Amino acid sequence: MLKKAIIPLGGLGTRLYPLTVDTSKAMIRFLNRPLIEHILVSLASQGIKEFYIGVSGYYNYTQVHDYLGGGERIASLLGLQADVVRVRYQPNFATSGNAESVKILMDYYDIWEPVLIVQGDIAFNIDLYDLWEAHRSSGAIMTIVLKELEPGEDIRRFGVAVLDRDMMIRGFIEKPRSPEQAPSRLINTGIYVVGPWIREFFEDERGRRMRESRQTDFGSHVIPEIISRGERVRGYIMSGYWFDIGTPESYMKASFYLLRNLGKEELRATRVYGNVRMMGRSSLSRALHERIIGMIEKKLIRVEGDILLGRHIDLGEGVELWDAIIDNYAILMKGSRIIRSIIMDRCVVGEKALIEGSILGRHVYVGRGARIVNTVVGNNVVIGDGSIIVNSKIWPGKSIEQGSVIENKVYM
Repeated sequence: MLKKAIIPLGGLGTRLYPLTVDTSKAMIRFLNRPLIEHILVSLASQGIKEFYIGVSGYYNYTQVHDYLGGGERIASLLGLQADVVRVRYQPNFATSGNAESVKILMDYYDIWEPVLIVQGDIAFNIDLYDLWEAHRSSGAIMTIVLKELEPGEDIRRFGVAVLDRDMMIRGFIEKPRSPEQAPSRLINTGIYVVGPWIREFFEDERGRRMRESRQTDFGSHVIPEIISRGERVRGYIMSGYWFDIGTPESYMKASFYLLRNLGKEELRATRVYGNVRMMGRSSLSRALHERIIGMIEKKLIRVEGDILLGRHIDLGEGVELWDAIIDNYAILMKGSRIIRSIIMDRCVVGEKALIEGSILGRHVYVGRGARIVNTVVGNNVVIGDGSIIVNSKIWPGKSIEQGSVIENKVYM
């Protein structure tokens, strides 16, 4: 059974800008917790107890290390002793792709067994035992987890595989230029089982040339290369959910899908009234639950659709929530309306403000009567009273004067 997992965190997460301008994509708030916490808890609950984080760059390392530490937090969440789960980090070596990061980690920590590789910007549910048995019995040097792409999704964003009747991959195209070029609808999920051969892959003449030319990404370079060499690479079609949390649109889609479909323990939230779920189990949290229930029953606030409320929030009278995720310590003042939106922790939304189809990053202040529609706001932004922002992206740390009108703009 797999015991070790490597999570490459290279890249700047530019597709998620402005949410990741100053935040590691692995640390973005997702269902009111860092995304990487969801990944590690899911894997650790299935037997993975050693994690190796392929960090590069200041934000990736400092934010992830400061949160995860040596693994004690994940162990605590699973009710395990602190030393049962271990998290280790990549030395400060520059890398040009996720395969090179995996090689460096396996070399540095002297790993000579198959490992699970999971990209740090996905949400998924997979049976690791079934995956391991499929890999072990196939005799393949690598197994790639595949997912049937849903109708309407843009296949040009993904690597696409062709399988034979024995589930071996016979063709692979990374990000086809057109839908017609895609040989199937089976996409690469960024989840792999890889043996220790990767430690030596870049050591022969061809591998050295690839490394020197910075061709060290699994999807773009390594997978097509080993398939062209005739190596056995197995495809494994997963049946659980999978989301690429790579854009604000996919982030929003994944958040509300999982809010509707995950159970109490996975969400770490209790259904308190209809489809309203609230986080927290302390006596203070239970008291807040009762207060919110009372406000709903007295029609002091209105709730529709699926709602997730974090800990220590404050809702004023007349607040309306329609399909909303509200993170810890957020304050929604009287008459504010949140519609199909995500509000991260420590945000303040002023009286009679409207947030619709939008994402507010951490520690954002929205003034009285402001309207934010189809917009993504970075961390630590101040938006003045009466401002109107539509179809825009606001970079972290910006201050928007009261009464401003911003439409179809990237405000940097």
